[in-house]
Amino acid sequence: MRLENKVAVVTGAGSGFGAGIAARFAAEGASVVIADMNDNAGRAIAERINGDGGQAAYVHADVTCASEVKDMIAAAATHFGRLDILVNNAGFSHRNQPLIEVSEDDFDRTYAVNVKAIYLAAREAVPVFRKQGSGCIINTSSTAALRPRPGLVWYNGSKGAVNTITKAMALELAPDNVRVNAICPVIGATGMLETFMGKSDTPENRAAFVASVPLGRMSTPEDIANAALYLASDEAAFLTGVCLPVDGGRTA
Repeated sequence: MRLENKVAVVTGAGSGFGAGIAARFAAEGASVVIADMNDNAGRAIAERINGDGGQAAYVHADVTCASEVKDMIAAAATHFGRLDILVNNAGFSHRNQPLIEVSEDDFDRTYAVNVKAIYLAAREAVPVFRKQGSGCIINTSSTAALRPRPGLVWYNGSKGAVNTITKAMALELAPDNVRVNAICPVIGATGMLETFMGKSDTPENRAAFVASVPLGRMSTPEDIANAALYLASDEAAFLTGVCLPVDGGRTA
């Protein structure tokens, strides 16, 4: 059990990468707060984890709302007595399209979910980590931060901000024994797939994208969960400020 007696909060945990991370953490002994805006999906993940013998609790959380983020972080102590790991996984993207055609609402939402949410969560979690003398933050970034591509200009920029924030947080929080790292996944078969591709999810369109990945496939929630598990575990005790590509070689 690599996360035995640890307590984690995972945002966007009702589906996709977040659900994979939450399930993997629970299987390795962590108690997990499932945070999401989709109540049915979030509760289903929590129930599945509990049914499999793990420990999970669901909390509704809009990660762009300060009061809901405060309640989300407090839920860790309420349900499980402490907080050891925060995974800022919730994400949003405008559709793949020319940069001047992205609506202002989609631009604002992209930066609110991908960037502001990390700020709001840090305001609540960092004092907890400092008080207990340790903590671990993992931010879900993207290969878009490392190898930007046309059509996702503003999303690329938001994830570039995530990587810079991750490195800066790591430096500032190192004296507090709080580690901060990021994972940069390549595209996966999640609910945002068509948004990233800017076209229908057909076998032909998938094949065109997969052809750009040297290992020949998209990422899976299991791939991202395994990377998150390592970064959250004591095995990574000397890693901070790392932005880890999990991309089948796409950004090599």
